[in-house]
Amino acid sequence: MITLGVEEEYLLLDPDTAVPTPLVEEVRRTAGLGTVAERDEVQNELLQAQIEVATPVCWSLDEVGGHLLRLRHALAAAAEANGCRIAATGAAPVRGMQPVPVTPSSRYLKMGHTARQLVDEQLICGMHIHVEIPDAQTGVAVLNRIRVWLPALLAMSANSPLWDCRDTGFASWRTIVFSRWPVSGPPPYFDGLADYERRLEALVASGAIADRGQVYWQARLSDRYPTIEVRCPDVQLRAEDAVMLAGIVRALVATALAEEKAALPAAEGDPEVLQAATWHAARHGLNGTLIGVDGRAASSGDTLCALMRHITPALEDAGDLREVSALSHRLLREGTPADRQRRALTDGGLPALTELLTSTMACS
Repeated sequence: MITLGVEEEYLLLDPDTAVPTPLVEEVRRTAGLGTVAERDEVQNELLQAQIEVATPVCWSLDEVGGHLLRLRHALAAAAEANGCRIAATGAAPVRGMQPVPVTPSSRYLKMGHTARQLVDEQLICGMHIHVEIPDAQTGVAVLNRIRVWLPALLAMSANSPLWDCRDTGFASWRTIVFSRWPVSGPPPYFDGLADYERRLEALVASGAIADRGQVYWQARLSDRYPTIEVRCPDVQLRAEDAVMLAGIVRALVATALAEEKAALPAAEGDPEVLQAATWHAARHGLNGTLIGVDGRAASSGDTLCALMRHITPALEDAGDLREVSALSHRLLREGTPADRQRRALTDGGLPALTELLTSTMACS
Protein backbone atom coordinates (compact mmCIF):
# COMPACT_ATOMS: atom_id res chain seq x y z
CA MET A 1 0.00 0.00 0.00
CA ILE A 2 1.28 3.46 -0.92
CA THR A 3 1.24 5.90 2.00
CA LEU A 4 -0.17 9.41 1.80
CA GLY A 5 -0.82 12.53 3.83
CA VAL A 6 -2.89 15.69 3.49
CA GLU A 7 -2.33 19.34 4.37
CA GLU A 8 -5.27 21.75 4.57
CA GLU A 9 -5.32 25.54 4.88
CA TYR A 10 -8.20 27.41 6.54
CA LEU A 11 -9.22 31.01 7.15
CA LEU A 12 -10.10 32.61 10.48
CA LEU A 13 -13.25 34.72 10.04
CA ASP A 14 -15.24 37.12 12.17
CA PRO A 15 -18.55 35.30 12.81
CA ASP A 16 -20.69 38.39 12.10
CA THR A 17 -18.92 40.08 9.19
CA ALA A 18 -16.94 37.15 7.66
CA VAL A 19 -13.90 39.45 7.53
CA PRO A 20 -10.59 37.57 7.93
CA THR A 21 -9.35 37.94 11.51
CA PRO A 22 -5.63 37.79 12.50
CA LEU A 23 -5.94 35.50 15.52
CA VAL A 24 -3.80 32.56 14.42
CA GLU A 25 -1.48 32.55 17.45
CA GLU A 26 -4.37 32.59 19.88
CA VAL A 27 -6.15 29.77 18.07
CA ARG A 28 -2.98 27.67 17.89
CA ARG A 29 -2.36 28.03 21.62
CA THR A 30 -5.95 27.19 22.52
CA ALA A 31 -6.05 24.15 20.23
CA GLY A 32 -3.11 22.65 22.15
CA LEU A 33 -2.27 20.19 19.41
CA GLY A 34 1.12 18.55 19.70
CA THR A 35 3.54 17.17 17.17
CA VAL A 36 3.37 14.10 14.99
CA ALA A 37 6.40 12.63 13.22
CA GLU A 38 8.53 15.52 14.46
CA ARG A 39 6.46 18.20 12.77
CA ASP A 40 3.67 20.45 13.94
CA GLU A 41 0.16 19.29 13.19
CA VAL A 42 -0.90 22.94 13.14
CA GLN A 43 1.25 25.58 11.45
CA ASN A 44 1.19 29.24 10.58
CA GLU A 45 0.75 30.39 7.01
CA LEU A 46 1.64 33.54 5.08
CA LEU A 47 -1.03 35.75 6.68
CA GLN A 48 -2.15 35.87 10.30
CA ALA A 49 -5.75 35.03 9.38
CA GLN A 50 -4.67 31.67 7.89
CA ILE A 51 -3.81 28.40 9.56
CA GLU A 52 -2.62 25.06 8.17
CA VAL A 53 -2.98 21.51 9.42
CA ALA A 54 -1.09 18.40 8.37
CA THR A 55 -2.03 14.77 8.92
CA PRO A 56 0.65 12.26 9.84
CA VAL A 57 1.65 9.63 7.29
CA CYS A 58 -1.44 7.49 6.60
CA TRP A 59 -1.94 4.06 5.09
CA SER A 60 -5.68 4.25 4.46
CA LEU A 61 -8.34 6.78 3.53
CA ASP A 62 -10.05 6.06 6.85
CA GLU A 63 -6.90 7.30 8.60
CA VAL A 64 -6.85 10.44 6.47
CA GLY A 65 -10.48 11.19 7.23
CA GLY A 66 -10.08 10.52 10.93
CA HIS A 67 -7.13 12.87 11.28
CA LEU A 68 -8.77 15.63 9.24
CA LEU A 69 -11.93 15.46 11.35
CA ARG A 70 -9.92 15.50 14.57
CA LEU A 71 -7.89 18.51 13.47
CA ARG A 72 -10.91 20.38 12.10
CA HIS A 73 -12.90 19.85 15.29
CA ALA A 74 -10.01 20.94 17.53
CA LEU A 75 -9.45 24.13 15.54
CA ALA A 76 -13.17 24.91 15.32
CA ALA A 77 -13.45 24.74 19.12
CA ALA A 78 -10.28 26.80 19.59
CA ALA A 79 -11.46 29.45 17.14
CA GLU A 80 -14.85 29.75 18.84
CA ALA A 81 -13.13 30.16 22.20
CA ASN A 82 -11.27 33.14 20.73
CA GLY A 83 -14.27 34.81 19.14
CA CYS A 84 -13.73 33.77 15.53
CA ARG A 85 -14.57 30.86 13.23
CA ILE A 86 -12.54 28.46 11.10
CA ALA A 87 -13.70 28.48 7.47
CA ALA A 88 -12.98 25.88 4.80
CA THR A 89 -13.08 28.05 1.69
CA GLY A 90 -10.60 28.46 -1.13
CA ALA A 91 -10.88 32.27 -1.00
CA ALA A 92 -12.14 34.84 1.49
CA PRO A 93 -15.58 35.94 0.27
CA VAL A 94 -15.17 39.25 2.14
CA ARG A 95 -12.03 41.29 2.78
CA GLY A 96 -11.64 44.00 5.40
CA MET A 97 -10.63 47.61 4.88
CA GLN A 98 -7.09 46.94 6.13
CA PRO A 99 -4.70 44.21 4.93
CA VAL A 100 -4.22 41.22 7.20
CA PRO A 101 -0.75 41.33 8.83
CA VAL A 102 1.93 39.05 7.45
CA THR A 103 3.14 36.28 9.75
CA PRO A 104 6.41 37.61 11.24
CA SER A 105 8.88 35.06 9.89
CA SER A 106 11.86 36.20 7.84
CA ARG A 107 10.69 34.31 4.77
CA TYR A 108 7.14 35.66 4.85
CA LEU A 109 8.27 39.21 5.64
CA LYS A 110 10.60 39.11 2.66
CA MET A 111 7.73 37.94 0.45
CA GLY A 112 5.62 40.82 1.74
CA HIS A 113 8.36 43.29 0.87
CA THR A 114 8.88 41.79 -2.59
CA ALA A 115 5.22 41.47 -3.65
CA ARG A 116 3.17 43.67 -1.35
CA GLN A 117 -0.19 43.72 -3.14
CA LEU A 118 -0.01 40.07 -4.10
CA VAL A 119 0.74 39.05 -0.50
CA ASP A 120 -2.13 41.23 0.75
CA GLU A 121 -4.46 39.31 -1.56
CA GLN A 122 -3.28 35.82 -0.57
CA LEU A 123 -6.43 35.21 1.45
CA ILE A 124 -6.74 31.87 -0.29
CA CYS A 125 -6.59 28.29 0.95
CA GLY A 126 -5.69 25.04 -0.75
CA MET A 127 -5.11 21.42 0.11
CA HIS A 128 -1.91 19.54 -0.65
CA ILE A 129 -1.85 15.78 -1.09
CA HIS A 130 1.44 13.95 -0.54
CA VAL A 131 1.80 10.46 -1.99
CA GLU A 132 4.79 8.20 -1.41
CA ILE A 133 7.22 7.53 -4.27
CA PRO A 134 10.16 5.10 -4.32
CA ASP A 135 12.76 7.67 -5.45
CA ALA A 136 13.07 11.08 -7.07
CA GLN A 137 13.79 9.76 -10.57
CA THR A 138 10.60 7.74 -10.50
CA GLY A 139 8.82 10.74 -9.01
CA VAL A 140 9.64 12.85 -12.05
CA ALA A 141 8.24 10.12 -14.30
CA VAL A 142 5.06 10.16 -12.20
CA LEU A 143 4.80 13.94 -12.54
CA ASN A 144 5.00 13.59 -16.30
CA ARG A 145 2.11 11.13 -16.29
CA ILE A 146 -0.30 12.82 -13.87
CA ARG A 147 0.03 16.42 -15.05
CA VAL A 148 -2.61 16.01 -17.77
CA TRP A 149 -5.19 15.07 -15.13
CA LEU A 150 -4.64 18.11 -12.91
CA PRO A 151 -7.34 20.27 -14.57
CA ALA A 152 -9.95 17.61 -13.80
CA LEU A 153 -8.84 17.53 -10.15
CA LEU A 154 -9.02 21.30 -10.00
CA ALA A 155 -12.54 21.33 -11.43
CA MET A 156 -13.71 18.72 -8.91
CA SER A 157 -12.28 20.69 -5.99
CA ALA A 158 -13.43 24.20 -6.96
CA ASN A 159 -14.43 26.05 -3.76
CA SER A 160 -13.67 29.74 -4.24
CA PRO A 161 -16.26 31.54 -6.37
CA LEU A 162 -16.59 34.71 -4.27
CA TRP A 163 -14.27 37.67 -3.68
CA ASP A 164 -14.94 41.16 -2.34
CA CYS A 165 -18.60 40.36 -1.71
CA ARG A 166 -19.31 39.44 -5.32
CA ASP A 167 -19.36 36.42 -7.59
CA THR A 168 -16.14 36.33 -9.61
CA GLY A 169 -17.63 34.20 -12.38
CA PHE A 170 -14.95 31.61 -11.58
CA ALA A 171 -15.46 28.39 -9.67
CA SER A 172 -11.87 28.57 -8.35
CA TRP A 173 -10.82 32.19 -7.99
CA ARG A 174 -7.99 30.92 -5.77
CA THR A 175 -6.37 29.43 -8.86
CA ILE A 176 -6.42 32.80 -10.62
CA VAL A 177 -5.01 34.66 -7.60
CA PHE A 178 -2.27 32.06 -7.17
CA SER A 179 -1.34 32.14 -10.86
CA ARG A 180 0.19 35.61 -10.44
CA TRP A 181 3.30 34.26 -8.71
CA PRO A 182 6.37 33.87 -10.97
CA VAL A 183 6.24 30.06 -11.04
CA SER A 184 2.79 28.47 -10.89
CA GLY A 185 0.30 26.40 -12.84
CA PRO A 186 0.83 22.94 -14.36
CA PRO A 187 4.38 21.59 -14.21
CA PRO A 188 6.27 21.23 -17.49
CA TYR A 189 7.17 17.86 -18.97
CA PHE A 190 10.64 16.85 -17.75
CA ASP A 191 13.38 14.87 -19.44
CA GLY A 192 14.26 13.00 -16.25
CA LEU A 193 15.44 14.02 -12.79
CA ALA A 194 18.50 15.92 -14.00
CA ASP A 195 16.24 18.14 -16.14
CA TYR A 196 13.90 18.69 -13.18
CA GLU A 197 16.77 19.76 -10.92
CA ARG A 198 18.33 21.93 -13.62
CA ARG A 199 15.09 23.85 -14.09
CA LEU A 200 14.60 24.42 -10.37
CA GLU A 201 18.19 25.59 -9.95
CA ALA A 202 17.80 27.96 -12.92
CA LEU A 203 14.62 29.45 -11.44
CA VAL A 204 16.28 30.14 -8.10
CA ALA A 205 19.44 31.46 -9.81
CA SER A 206 17.31 33.88 -11.85
CA GLY A 207 16.40 35.75 -8.67
CA ALA A 208 12.70 35.79 -9.59
CA ILE A 209 12.00 33.45 -6.66
CA ALA A 210 13.72 33.31 -3.29
CA ASP A 211 13.97 29.53 -2.94
CA ARG A 212 12.69 26.20 -4.22
CA GLY A 213 9.66 26.49 -1.96
CA GLN A 214 8.36 29.23 -4.26
CA VAL A 215 8.14 26.85 -7.20
CA TYR A 216 4.36 26.74 -6.97
CA TRP A 217 3.65 24.19 -9.67
CA GLN A 218 0.38 22.35 -9.16
CA ALA A 219 2.38 19.15 -8.68
CA ARG A 220 6.01 18.82 -7.68
CA LEU A 221 8.45 16.66 -5.78
CA SER A 222 8.50 17.48 -2.09
CA ASP A 223 11.87 18.70 -0.85
CA ARG A 224 11.07 17.49 2.69
CA TYR A 225 9.53 14.08 2.15
CA PRO A 226 9.85 11.19 -0.36
CA THR A 227 6.55 12.17 -1.96
CA ILE A 228 4.78 13.69 -4.92
CA GLU A 229 2.93 16.79 -3.72
CA VAL A 230 -0.26 17.66 -5.63
CA ARG A 231 -1.27 21.24 -4.86
CA CYS A 232 -4.01 22.19 -7.32
CA PRO A 233 -7.17 21.54 -5.23
CA ASP A 234 -8.97 24.22 -3.26
CA VAL A 235 -9.50 23.32 0.38
CA GLN A 236 -12.76 21.40 0.74
CA LEU A 237 -15.91 22.25 2.66
CA ARG A 238 -16.32 18.67 3.84
CA ALA A 239 -13.57 16.41 5.12
CA GLU A 240 -14.95 13.46 3.15
CA ASP A 241 -14.49 15.35 -0.13
CA ALA A 242 -10.86 15.94 0.84
CA VAL A 243 -10.62 12.19 1.43
CA MET A 244 -12.09 11.54 -2.03
CA LEU A 245 -9.49 13.78 -3.67
CA ALA A 246 -6.71 12.14 -1.67
CA GLY A 247 -7.87 8.73 -2.85
CA ILE A 248 -7.96 9.87 -6.46
CA VAL A 249 -4.47 11.37 -6.28
CA ARG A 250 -3.03 8.23 -4.69
CA ALA A 251 -4.66 6.15 -7.43
CA LEU A 252 -3.24 8.47 -10.11
CA VAL A 253 0.24 8.01 -8.66
CA ALA A 254 -0.20 4.23 -8.40
CA THR A 255 -1.43 4.10 -12.00
CA ALA A 256 1.52 6.18 -13.18
CA LEU A 257 3.93 3.86 -11.34
CA ALA A 258 2.36 0.84 -13.02
CA GLU A 259 2.50 2.50 -16.46
CA GLU A 260 6.12 3.49 -15.94
CA LYS A 261 7.03 -0.06 -14.93
CA ALA A 262 5.31 -1.36 -18.06
CA ALA A 263 7.13 1.25 -20.19
CA LEU A 264 3.87 2.59 -21.58
CA PRO A 265 4.11 5.94 -23.39
CA ALA A 266 3.12 9.04 -21.40
CA ALA A 267 0.76 11.69 -22.80
CA GLU A 268 2.92 14.84 -22.84
CA GLY A 269 0.20 17.38 -23.51
CA ASP A 270 1.13 20.70 -25.08
CA PRO A 271 1.93 23.16 -22.28
CA GLU A 272 -0.24 25.92 -23.75
CA VAL A 273 -3.22 23.55 -23.98
CA LEU A 274 -2.67 22.35 -20.43
CA GLN A 275 -2.50 25.96 -19.24
CA ALA A 276 -5.73 26.72 -21.08
CA ALA A 277 -7.34 23.60 -19.59
CA THR A 278 -6.38 24.82 -16.12
CA TRP A 279 -7.95 28.24 -16.69
CA HIS A 280 -11.06 26.59 -18.15
CA ALA A 281 -11.40 24.29 -15.12
CA ALA A 282 -10.98 27.24 -12.73
CA ARG A 283 -13.60 29.18 -14.66
CA HIS A 284 -16.30 26.52 -14.97
CA GLY A 285 -15.68 23.85 -12.34
CA LEU A 286 -17.94 20.97 -13.32
CA ASN A 287 -20.57 23.22 -14.94
CA GLY A 288 -20.09 22.52 -18.62
CA THR A 289 -17.07 21.12 -20.38
CA LEU A 290 -13.53 20.25 -19.39
CA ILE A 291 -10.50 20.00 -21.65
CA GLY A 292 -9.44 16.38 -21.45
CA VAL A 293 -6.08 14.65 -21.65
CA ASP A 294 -6.38 14.60 -25.45
CA GLY A 295 -6.69 18.40 -25.53
CA ARG A 296 -10.33 18.31 -26.62
CA ALA A 297 -13.38 19.62 -24.81
CA ALA A 298 -15.80 17.06 -23.39
CA SER A 299 -18.59 17.20 -20.85
CA SER A 300 -17.40 17.29 -17.26
CA GLY A 301 -19.27 14.05 -16.61
CA ASP A 302 -17.50 12.28 -19.46
CA THR A 303 -14.13 13.60 -18.29
CA LEU A 304 -14.71 12.36 -14.75
CA CYS A 305 -15.79 8.98 -16.11
CA ALA A 306 -12.55 8.82 -18.11
CA LEU A 307 -10.59 9.66 -14.97
CA MET A 308 -12.33 6.95 -12.99
CA ARG A 309 -11.73 4.36 -15.73
CA HIS A 310 -8.07 5.34 -15.76
CA ILE A 311 -7.60 4.78 -12.02
CA THR A 312 -10.13 2.00 -11.28
CA PRO A 313 -7.53 -0.81 -11.06
CA ALA A 314 -5.47 1.23 -8.58
CA LEU A 315 -8.55 2.10 -6.53
CA GLU A 316 -9.49 -1.59 -6.41
CA ASP A 317 -5.99 -2.58 -5.30
CA ALA A 318 -6.13 -0.05 -2.46
CA GLY A 319 -9.67 -1.01 -1.44
CA ASP A 320 -10.85 2.55 -2.19
CA LEU A 321 -13.08 2.04 -5.23
CA ARG A 322 -16.43 1.93 -3.45
CA GLU A 323 -15.78 5.01 -1.29
CA VAL A 324 -14.23 7.16 -4.00
CA SER A 325 -16.89 6.17 -6.56
CA ALA A 326 -19.73 7.00 -4.18
CA LEU A 327 -18.25 10.38 -3.29
CA SER A 328 -17.52 11.29 -6.91
CA HIS A 329 -21.09 10.41 -7.88
CA ARG A 330 -22.35 12.64 -5.06
CA LEU A 331 -20.15 15.43 -6.37
CA LEU A 332 -21.66 15.16 -9.85
CA ARG A 333 -25.15 15.10 -8.35
CA GLU A 334 -24.77 17.98 -5.87
CA GLY A 335 -22.18 20.10 -7.65
CA THR A 336 -18.86 21.42 -6.44
CA PRO A 337 -18.34 23.31 -3.18
CA ALA A 338 -18.30 26.48 -5.33
CA ASP A 339 -21.86 25.65 -6.42
CA ARG A 340 -22.86 25.19 -2.78
CA GLN A 341 -21.34 28.56 -1.85
CA ARG A 342 -23.29 30.30 -4.59
CA ARG A 343 -26.55 28.64 -3.55
CA ALA A 344 -26.04 29.61 0.08
CA LEU A 345 -25.37 33.25 -0.82
CA THR A 346 -28.39 33.38 -3.12
CA ASP A 347 -30.72 31.71 -0.65
CA GLY A 348 -29.66 33.35 2.60
CA GLY A 349 -27.10 36.06 1.97
CA LEU A 350 -23.86 36.48 3.87
CA PRO A 351 -25.14 34.88 7.11
CA ALA A 352 -26.05 31.67 5.28
CA LEU A 353 -22.74 31.65 3.44
CA THR A 354 -20.78 32.14 6.66
CA GLU A 355 -22.73 29.33 8.29
CA LEU A 356 -21.92 27.02 5.36
CA LEU A 357 -18.21 27.82 5.44
CA THR A 358 -17.82 27.43 9.19
CA SER A 359 -20.38 24.81 10.24
CA THR A 360 -18.77 22.14 8.05
CA MET A 361 -15.62 22.47 10.13
CA ALA A 362 -17.37 21.44 13.33
CA CYS A 363 -19.64 18.72 11.93
CA SER A 364 -18.01 17.32 8.77
